[in-house]
Amino acid sequence: MSLSSVAPKPENDGTELATGPPNRVEVNTAYLAYPIQKNSQSFLQRFEEIVYKVNREGKGTGCGETPSIKEKTILNGVTGMVCPGELLAMLGPSGSGKTTLLTALGGRLSGMLSGKITYNGQPFSGSMKRRTGFVAQDDVLYPHLTVFETLLFTALLRLPKSLTKEEKVQHVEHVIAELGLTRCQNSMIGGPLFRGISGGEKKRVSIGQEMLINPSLLLLDEPTSGLDSTAAQRILNTLKGLAGGGRTVITTIHQPSSRLYYMFDKVVLLSEGSPIYYGLASTAMEYFSSVGFSTSITVNPADLLLDLANGIGPDFQHATERSDNPQQDPKSVREFLISAYDKNISTRLKIELCSSDVSSYNYKEAPTRNDVKSEKWCTTWWHQFKILLIRGMRERRFEAFNRLRIFQVLSVAILGGLLWWRTPSSHIDDRVAMLFFFSVFWGFYPLYNAVFTFPQERAMLIKERSSGMYRLSAYFLARTVGDLPMELALPTAFTFIFYWMGGLKPDPSTFILSLLVVLFSVLVSQSLGLAFGALLMDVKQATTLASVTTLVFLIAGGYYVRQIPPFIIWLKYLSYSYYCYKLLLGIQYDENDYYECAKEVYCRVADYPAIKSVGLSHLWIDISIMVLMLVGYRFMAYIALHREYGSMWVIRIHKLASDYALTTKRGSTLHEID
Repeated sequence: MSLSSVAPKPENDGTELATGPPNRVEVNTAYLAYPIQKNSQSFLQRFEEIVYKVNREGKGTGCGETPSIKEKTILNGVTGMVCPGELLAMLGPSGSGKTTLLTALGGRLSGMLSGKITYNGQPFSGSMKRRTGFVAQDDVLYPHLTVFETLLFTALLRLPKSLTKEEKVQHVEHVIAELGLTRCQNSMIGGPLFRGISGGEKKRVSIGQEMLINPSLLLLDEPTSGLDSTAAQRILNTLKGLAGGGRTVITTIHQPSSRLYYMFDKVVLLSEGSPIYYGLASTAMEYFSSVGFSTSITVNPADLLLDLANGIGPDFQHATERSDNPQQDPKSVREFLISAYDKNISTRLKIELCSSDVSSYNYKEAPTRNDVKSEKWCTTWWHQFKILLIRGMRERRFEAFNRLRIFQVLSVAILGGLLWWRTPSSHIDDRVAMLFFFSVFWGFYPLYNAVFTFPQERAMLIKERSSGMYRLSAYFLARTVGDLPMELALPTAFTFIFYWMGGLKPDPSTFILSLLVVLFSVLVSQSLGLAFGALLMDVKQATTLASVTTLVFLIAGGYYVRQIPPFIIWLKYLSYSYYCYKLLLGIQYDENDYYECAKEVYCRVADYPAIKSVGLSHLWIDISIMVLMLVGYRFMAYIALHREYGSMWVIRIHKLASDYALTTKRGSTLHEID
C-alpha cells in the first residue's frame, strides 16, 4: 500500500497540544535547595521556528582541488513551549538534533542559529543565565573529592556572597538529603583508576550542582543514559519533583521505558532535525493513530515514537489492501509525518503560542547595563581564588606527592650522586657535566608534567566557565599556585641529595644560591609547559611540541655544541636551560679561580673551553632574561586560555559534535562573561 493512500484524520481526537499555561503551580519546597523567595522568577520558555545549520567539508572532486563546503541542517523549524511545573522530554534517534536543541534552549549554542527563543517573553540575558541550570550528558566531576566536598565547593563558588558559609553548608545538606545522597556523601566520586560512587549517584551529584542555585529552568542532556531501570527511575522521580517545585524542566532522553515515559508532561519528537510531534505525552499514541499509524499490540509508547522517527511504521490502516508492499520506505514515512505535523499541529501551535499569556508569571524587568556589570559575579575575585586554590589542593592531594614521582626523583638523585660521588675539584669536566645535568633534568622534567595541566582539566573548565562560576584569572592563578608545593618540594630534595653527594662547593651560601637557581629554572620550565598545553589543548600535540623543544634546548644549551654557526646562534638565547647552566657555573666558579689541569699545574677556570664558551660574567642579565621568560610564558598561557574560554557565554558541549561528526569553529561565542 502506498503511503499516499494513508489519509490522516484531521480530527482533533487525542491531539490536544496543551500549550497554554497550566494552573498556578504550588511550590513544593521539599524539592528545593532552599525555598523560592517571593521575588523568585518562574520561566515560561517558548521557542519558535528554531533552525540550526553547520558547514561540512566535502571531498574534492579531483586531485589538488579544495574541498567543497556543504551546508547541513541540524534543526529545521522546531517550535514549542514549556511552562513552570512541566517536564518536557525530547525524543528522537541518535543524530536527530536533541542535544543541539537543548543546547540552544540553554543559550549555549553559537553559529548559524535562527528562530526565536524567549524566557517570559524576553531574550536570553545574564540574569536568565544565573537562573538556568544545565546538566550535560557526561558527568564531569573531580574524582578525588567526596560528594559533600563537590557540592560544597560548588555552593561556595556559585551562591551569592550575601549568604554566609553556614547557610551555604545548609543548602548543600538539603540538596544531599533531597537527592538521596546521604549514604554516600563522604565517599569519593571515583574515576577510571579507582572505584567511587555509582553512575546513578554521579548523575544525581551533577543535578545537585545545578539545584544549588535554585534554577527556574533546568536542562538535562540524557540524564538516564548508562543507568539501570531503577537508577533511571530515581533520576526521573527527582526531576518530576523539581518540576513540581515550580521549575521548568527540559530533558533529552534516548529510549525510556514505558514507566518513565508516562512521567513526562510533554514530548517533542524529532526526526532528522524536523519535529513530527509536540504535545502531551499521554496523547502521542492517539495522535499517530489518528494520522494512520497504529499498532495492534501493546507496546512501549517510546518504542513506537522512535520507530516512527526512524521512518519505520508499525501497522498501517488498510494494510491488507495491498499486501505486496507491506514495508514502507523510511524516507516516505518521515516526509508523511512531517507533513501531518505541519497540517495538524504546527499551525494550531503557533496560534496558541501567540495567545499565551506570560503576565501570570513573576518577572523582573531586565537590568540595565550597569546592573548587569555589577551582578556579573556572585562572589569576589579573592573569594574565588581562595576556594579554587583549596579545592585544587584537596583534589590533587593524592597525586601531588604520589609514591611513583617521589621514587623517580629520589632514585635519579641517589644514582646521580653515586655516579658523581665526591668529584674532586681537579676533575672540572665532570663537575661541569654535573651542573649541566642539573639544568637539563630540572629544565625538562617539570615541562612534561605541566603540559598535561590544562588539557586534562578542559572538560571541567568548559563546564564551569559556561555556567559563569568564576573568573578565568582566578582559576589560572589558583591552578598555578596550587602546583607550587609539589613542583618545588621535589627539586629541593633532589638538590639536597645530589649537591652534597656530588662533592660540589661545600659552602652554605653557594648551595642556597644553586638551589634558588634550580627552583627558578623549574618555574620557567613549568611556565613553558603550561603555555604549550594551553595553546594546543591536546596532550599528544603538546607533548610532541615539548619533545622537539627540549631536544633543541638540549643541543643549544652550551655544553654539547660550543661553536654554533652565527646564522642559528639565536637558538641558544631562547634556551632557558642555557641560562640556568650559566648561572650554576657562575655560582660555583669565579673568573679568578684555578683548577689543577695537570700534576702541580694550575689553570684558570675561565679558560676551560666548556666554561669559556658560556662565560661567567653578566649573571644579572641572565637572571633578568629568565624573569622575562617566566612572566612571558605564564602570560602566554593565560592569553591562550582566555582566547579559548575567556570570551564566552556558551562553550561547545561535549556530545554536540560527536552526534554528527562535526565541530564548530574553535572559540566561537555569542556573549562574553569575562
